[in-house]
Amino acid sequence: MGKKNEKDTAGPYKRLKRFNGIMGSVHFVQGVLMLVLGLTVNNIKDFRLPVTVSFLTLDETIGMLVSKTNEVTTILIGPAVSIFLFLSAIAHFITVLPGAYDAYKANLKRGINYYRWFEYALSSSLMIVLIAMFFGVYDLGSLILIVGLNATMNLLGLMMELHNVKNEKTSWAPFLMGCFAGAVPWAVILLHFLGSGEFSEIPGFVYAIFGSYLVFFNLFPINMVLQYKKKGKWKDYLFGERGYIILSLTAKTVLAWIVFAGTSRPV
Repeated sequence: MGKKNEKDTAGPYKRLKRFNGIMGSVHFVQGVLMLVLGLTVNNIKDFRLPVTVSFLTLDETIGMLVSKTNEVTTILIGPAVSIFLFLSAIAHFITVLPGAYDAYKANLKRGINYYRWFEYALSSSLMIVLIAMFFGVYDLGSLILIVGLNATMNLLGLMMELHNVKNEKTSWAPFLMGCFAGAVPWAVILLHFLGSGEFSEIPGFVYAIFGSYLVFFNLFPINMVLQYKKKGKWKDYLFGERGYIILSLTAKTVLAWIVFAGTSRPV
Protein backbone atom coordinates (compact mmCIF):
# COMPACT_ATOMS: atom_id res chain seq x y z
CA MET A 1 0.00 0.00 0.00
CA GLY A 2 2.85 2.36 0.89
CA LYS A 3 4.57 1.70 -2.45
CA LYS A 4 1.34 2.38 -4.31
CA ASN A 5 0.88 5.73 -2.56
CA GLU A 6 4.49 6.59 -3.30
CA LYS A 7 3.90 5.89 -6.99
CA ASP A 8 0.70 7.95 -6.94
CA THR A 9 2.49 10.99 -5.53
CA ALA A 10 5.52 10.56 -7.78
CA GLY A 11 3.39 10.56 -10.95
CA PRO A 12 2.49 14.29 -10.99
CA TYR A 13 6.12 15.27 -10.40
CA LYS A 14 7.34 13.04 -13.21
CA ARG A 15 4.79 14.59 -15.53
CA LEU A 16 5.87 18.05 -14.39
CA LYS A 17 9.50 17.10 -15.03
CA ARG A 18 8.61 16.03 -18.57
CA PHE A 19 6.55 19.21 -19.01
CA ASN A 20 9.56 21.32 -17.99
CA GLY A 21 11.71 19.50 -20.52
CA ILE A 22 9.19 20.17 -23.29
CA MET A 23 8.78 23.83 -22.34
CA GLY A 24 12.55 24.26 -22.19
CA SER A 25 12.83 22.86 -25.70
CA VAL A 26 10.08 25.15 -27.02
CA HIS A 27 11.81 28.20 -25.50
CA PHE A 28 15.18 27.09 -26.85
CA VAL A 29 13.94 26.53 -30.40
CA GLN A 30 12.24 29.92 -30.43
CA GLY A 31 15.39 31.52 -29.02
CA VAL A 32 17.50 30.01 -31.80
CA LEU A 33 15.00 31.13 -34.46
CA MET A 34 14.86 34.66 -33.05
CA LEU A 35 18.65 34.88 -32.83
CA VAL A 36 19.12 33.67 -36.40
CA LEU A 37 16.41 35.96 -37.75
CA GLY A 38 17.73 38.84 -35.67
CA LEU A 39 21.16 38.47 -37.28
CA THR A 40 20.08 37.74 -40.84
CA VAL A 41 16.81 39.55 -41.67
CA ASN A 42 17.80 43.04 -42.79
CA ASN A 43 15.20 45.14 -40.98
CA ILE A 44 15.61 43.22 -37.73
CA LYS A 45 19.40 43.13 -37.68
CA ASP A 46 19.46 46.87 -38.37
CA PHE A 47 16.83 47.68 -35.75
CA ARG A 48 18.51 48.99 -32.63
CA LEU A 49 17.65 51.44 -29.89
CA PRO A 50 20.04 53.80 -28.08
CA VAL A 51 21.12 53.82 -24.46
CA THR A 52 22.02 57.30 -23.19
CA VAL A 53 23.41 59.09 -20.16
CA SER A 54 22.69 62.70 -19.23
CA PHE A 55 24.81 65.06 -17.15
CA LEU A 56 25.30 68.73 -16.41
CA THR A 57 28.00 70.70 -18.16
CA LEU A 58 28.97 74.36 -18.24
CA ASP A 59 27.96 76.21 -21.38
CA GLU A 60 30.57 78.94 -21.48
CA THR A 61 28.69 80.94 -24.10
CA ILE A 62 25.81 81.62 -21.70
CA GLY A 63 27.66 80.99 -18.44
CA MET A 64 25.14 78.44 -17.18
CA LEU A 65 24.94 74.75 -16.43
CA VAL A 66 23.01 72.90 -19.11
CA SER A 67 21.98 69.30 -19.52
CA LYS A 68 23.84 67.23 -22.10
CA THR A 69 22.92 63.76 -23.32
CA ASN A 70 25.39 61.30 -24.79
CA GLU A 71 24.67 57.98 -26.47
CA VAL A 72 26.78 55.29 -24.83
CA THR A 73 25.68 52.27 -26.84
CA THR A 74 22.84 50.77 -28.87
CA ILE A 75 20.88 47.58 -28.27
CA LEU A 76 20.22 45.11 -31.10
CA ILE A 77 16.58 44.29 -30.42
CA GLY A 78 16.35 40.93 -32.27
CA PRO A 79 19.23 39.25 -30.40
CA ALA A 80 18.11 40.90 -27.13
CA VAL A 81 14.68 39.28 -27.49
CA SER A 82 16.30 35.87 -27.97
CA ILE A 83 18.10 36.25 -24.63
CA PHE A 84 14.97 36.08 -22.46
CA LEU A 85 13.85 33.00 -24.40
CA PHE A 86 17.21 31.36 -23.73
CA LEU A 87 17.04 32.31 -20.04
CA SER A 88 13.72 30.49 -19.71
CA ALA A 89 15.06 27.48 -21.60
CA ILE A 90 18.05 27.27 -19.26
CA ALA A 91 15.82 27.46 -16.16
CA HIS A 92 13.57 24.67 -17.44
CA PHE A 93 16.51 22.46 -18.39
CA ILE A 94 18.10 22.95 -14.97
CA THR A 95 14.97 21.64 -13.26
CA VAL A 96 15.23 18.30 -15.08
CA LEU A 97 18.89 17.69 -14.19
CA PRO A 98 19.20 14.82 -11.66
CA GLY A 99 20.42 16.77 -8.62
CA ALA A 100 18.52 19.94 -9.40
CA TYR A 101 15.31 18.01 -10.03
CA ASP A 102 15.45 16.46 -6.56
CA ALA A 103 15.76 19.93 -5.01
CA TYR A 104 13.03 21.26 -7.32
CA LYS A 105 10.67 18.45 -6.30
CA ALA A 106 11.42 18.82 -2.58
CA ASN A 107 10.79 22.56 -2.70
CA LEU A 108 7.56 22.18 -4.68
CA LYS A 109 6.26 19.93 -1.90
CA ARG A 110 6.91 22.85 0.47
CA GLY A 111 5.24 25.35 -1.88
CA ILE A 112 8.42 27.03 -3.14
CA ASN A 113 10.16 27.28 -6.52
CA TYR A 114 13.50 29.12 -6.33
CA TYR A 115 14.27 28.55 -10.03
CA ARG A 116 11.11 30.31 -11.15
CA TRP A 117 11.69 33.53 -9.26
CA PHE A 118 15.39 33.82 -10.08
CA GLU A 119 14.67 33.25 -13.78
CA TYR A 120 11.80 35.74 -13.76
CA ALA A 121 14.03 38.32 -12.05
CA LEU A 122 16.33 38.12 -15.09
CA SER A 123 14.04 37.40 -18.04
CA SER A 124 11.06 39.58 -17.17
CA SER A 125 13.40 42.47 -16.28
CA LEU A 126 14.89 42.27 -19.76
CA MET A 127 11.40 42.09 -21.26
CA ILE A 128 10.14 45.21 -19.50
CA VAL A 129 13.34 47.11 -20.32
CA LEU A 130 12.77 46.41 -24.01
CA ILE A 131 9.16 47.55 -23.71
CA ALA A 132 10.29 50.73 -21.94
CA MET A 133 12.81 51.42 -24.70
CA PHE A 134 10.08 51.11 -27.35
CA PHE A 135 8.33 54.00 -25.56
CA GLY A 136 11.45 56.14 -25.46
CA VAL A 137 13.06 55.28 -22.12
CA TYR A 138 16.70 55.39 -23.18
CA ASP A 139 18.39 56.79 -20.09
CA LEU A 140 20.78 54.22 -18.61
CA GLY A 141 19.97 55.24 -15.04
CA SER A 142 16.23 54.84 -15.61
CA LEU A 143 16.74 51.43 -17.25
CA ILE A 144 18.86 50.24 -14.32
CA LEU A 145 16.17 51.36 -11.87
CA ILE A 146 13.50 49.55 -13.91
CA VAL A 147 15.58 46.36 -13.80
CA GLY A 148 16.13 46.74 -10.05
CA LEU A 149 12.47 47.29 -9.25
CA ASN A 150 11.24 44.51 -11.52
CA ALA A 151 13.80 42.07 -10.11
CA THR A 152 12.79 43.12 -6.58
CA MET A 153 9.16 42.40 -7.44
CA ASN A 154 10.04 38.85 -8.45
CA LEU A 155 12.29 38.27 -5.46
CA LEU A 156 9.40 39.38 -3.27
CA GLY A 157 7.41 36.62 -4.99
CA LEU A 158 10.03 34.21 -3.67
CA MET A 159 9.81 35.90 -0.27
CA MET A 160 6.03 35.37 -0.36
CA GLU A 161 6.58 31.63 -0.72
CA LEU A 162 9.37 31.45 1.85
CA HIS A 163 7.43 33.54 4.36
CA ASN A 164 4.30 31.42 4.12
CA VAL A 165 5.81 27.93 4.22
CA LYS A 166 4.85 27.41 7.87
CA ASN A 167 2.15 30.06 8.24
CA GLU A 168 -1.34 28.71 8.82
CA LYS A 169 -2.71 32.13 7.87
CA THR A 170 -1.29 33.64 4.67
CA SER A 171 0.71 36.83 5.11
CA TRP A 172 0.20 39.09 2.08
CA ALA A 173 2.86 41.66 2.98
CA PRO A 174 5.50 40.41 0.47
CA PHE A 175 2.83 40.20 -2.24
CA LEU A 176 1.65 43.78 -1.66
CA MET A 177 5.23 45.11 -1.58
CA GLY A 178 5.91 43.24 -4.82
CA CYS A 179 2.85 44.81 -6.44
CA PHE A 180 4.14 48.27 -5.51
CA ALA A 181 7.65 47.56 -6.84
CA GLY A 182 6.23 46.10 -10.05
CA ALA A 183 3.89 49.03 -10.68
CA VAL A 184 6.63 51.69 -10.69
CA PRO A 185 8.26 50.66 -14.03
CA TRP A 186 4.84 50.74 -15.66
CA ALA A 187 4.29 54.25 -14.29
CA VAL A 188 7.57 55.32 -15.94
CA ILE A 189 6.52 53.73 -19.25
CA LEU A 190 3.09 55.38 -19.06
CA LEU A 191 4.74 58.74 -18.32
CA HIS A 192 6.81 58.50 -21.50
CA PHE A 193 3.80 57.30 -23.47
CA LEU A 194 1.57 60.18 -22.37
CA GLY A 195 4.42 62.68 -22.51
CA SER A 196 5.00 62.16 -26.21
CA GLY A 197 1.55 63.48 -27.09
CA GLU A 198 1.97 62.06 -30.59
CA PHE A 199 0.12 58.79 -30.12
CA SER A 200 -0.50 58.33 -33.85
CA GLU A 201 3.25 58.30 -34.44
CA ILE A 202 3.76 55.21 -32.26
CA PRO A 203 3.79 52.03 -34.42
CA GLY A 204 0.90 49.63 -33.93
CA PHE A 205 3.17 46.76 -32.92
CA VAL A 206 4.43 48.83 -29.95
CA TYR A 207 0.86 49.19 -28.70
CA ALA A 208 0.43 45.42 -29.17
CA ILE A 209 3.58 44.76 -27.13
CA PHE A 210 2.45 47.10 -24.35
CA GLY A 211 -1.10 45.72 -24.19
CA SER A 212 -0.27 42.02 -24.41
CA TYR A 213 2.53 42.13 -21.85
CA LEU A 214 0.45 44.25 -19.48
CA VAL A 215 -2.26 41.57 -19.59
CA PHE A 216 0.20 38.74 -18.92
CA PHE A 217 1.97 40.84 -16.27
CA ASN A 218 -1.26 40.91 -14.25
CA LEU A 219 -2.11 37.24 -14.81
CA PHE A 220 0.97 36.14 -12.83
CA PRO A 221 -0.15 37.73 -9.53
CA ILE A 222 -3.68 36.46 -10.16
CA ASN A 223 -2.24 32.94 -10.40
CA MET A 224 -0.43 33.49 -7.09
CA VAL A 225 -3.58 34.82 -5.38
CA LEU A 226 -5.56 31.77 -6.53
CA GLN A 227 -2.78 29.51 -5.23
CA TYR A 228 -2.83 31.05 -1.77
CA LYS A 229 -6.61 31.33 -1.69
CA LYS A 230 -6.68 27.64 -2.74
CA LYS A 231 -9.48 28.25 -5.21
CA GLY A 232 -10.66 25.22 -7.19
CA LYS A 233 -7.79 23.38 -8.87
CA TRP A 234 -5.31 25.84 -7.33
CA LYS A 235 -5.61 23.86 -4.06
CA ASP A 236 -2.88 21.75 -5.63
CA TYR A 237 0.33 23.81 -5.72
CA LEU A 238 1.41 21.90 -8.83
CA PHE A 239 -1.58 23.25 -10.76
CA GLY A 240 -0.41 26.78 -10.05
CA GLU A 241 3.13 25.76 -10.99
CA ARG A 242 1.91 24.63 -14.39
CA GLY A 243 0.02 27.90 -14.65
CA TYR A 244 3.24 29.85 -14.15
CA ILE A 245 5.02 27.76 -16.78
CA ILE A 246 2.25 28.24 -19.37
CA LEU A 247 1.98 31.97 -18.65
CA SER A 248 5.74 32.37 -18.96
CA LEU A 249 5.87 30.58 -22.29
CA THR A 250 2.86 32.47 -23.68
CA ALA A 251 4.06 35.91 -22.56
CA LYS A 252 7.57 35.43 -23.95
CA THR A 253 6.31 33.89 -27.19
CA VAL A 254 3.78 36.66 -27.84
CA LEU A 255 6.27 39.42 -27.05
CA ALA A 256 9.07 37.86 -29.11
CA TRP A 257 7.00 37.38 -32.25
CA ILE A 258 5.22 40.74 -32.05
CA VAL A 259 8.66 42.36 -31.92
CA PHE A 260 9.75 40.22 -34.86
CA ALA A 261 6.63 41.06 -36.88
CA GLY A 262 6.89 44.77 -36.13
CA THR A 263 10.61 45.28 -36.70
CA SER A 264 10.70 43.13 -39.85
CA ARG A 265 8.17 45.31 -41.70
CA PRO A 266 9.46 46.83 -44.92
CA VAL A 267 10.52 50.43 -44.42
